[in-house]
Amino acid sequence: MKVFFNQLFDYNFYCNKKLIEACTALESVPRKSIALFSDVLNMHHIYNEYIGKGQPTYQLGQLHDLGTWGDLHYENQRNSFEITSATDDFDKRIDYEDAEGKLLIHTVQDLLFHIINESAYYRSLIEVDFKANGLEFFRTDYMTYKN
Repeated sequence: MKVFFNQLFDYNFYCNKKLIEACTALESVPRKSIALFSDVLNMHHIYNEYIGKGQPTYQLGQLHDLGTWGDLHYENQRNSFEITSATDDFDKRIDYEDAEGKLLIHTVQDLLFHIINESAYYRSLIEVDFKANGLEFFRTDYMTYKN
């Protein structure tokens, strides 16, 4: 399971890094894309904290300056690899409260997969926003990454 999640987080890191590089090269990043990628960073951070029993520093809807994306992304990735390296039981139950204070119960595996799945979903929304703004985007699906 560790190898599987490490492969998924490698994929996620690669795609997000490419997205950051593409946005950095633009004269102006669409506002919606900024909001969407900020939430990718926020969500990744939040779920890492839930697994680690910490308190999230960021919240959904919080915008981040493009200049901070790389550092935030790297920190999220590092924390996820620490989690996967230290986890022996991916079925371990994690109890946490969401932003509305609702008690939720999931496994480590569920939360890690959610990070990957939600990141891919948001990248797809960013691709749609790029195209709507006449900007080129790149493939971020897993099979393209594996080729």
